[in-house]
Amino acid sequence: MSGLSATVTELKHHCESILDLCNKIKKSLHDNKKPVVTLEQVRAVLAEKSRSGHTEEIRELLIKHGADRLSEIDPEKYSLLLKGAEGLVDV
Repeated sequence: MSGLSATVTELKHHCESILDLCNKIKKSLHDNKKPVVTLEQVRAVLAEKSRSGHTEEIRELLIKHGADRLSEIDPEKYSLLLKGAEGLVDV
């Protein structure tokens, strides 16, 4: 029985190590995840800035990011576009 007991103890140790590794991977994935910016979020901010008199600046931001219209913007550029729009200061 002592051989079986040692095997069970070793198996338990390996299972705990695997669980620990899984938790570390999960935490790493969570820590490295970029916040997702949606088209709707960008559209809302751009609309608000446009109503505040920044229509030309909004147009320049779109062109800077490679498009004439928001619908043509690559979704990976939404966060950069949003940062640019949020940087427009109302006077």
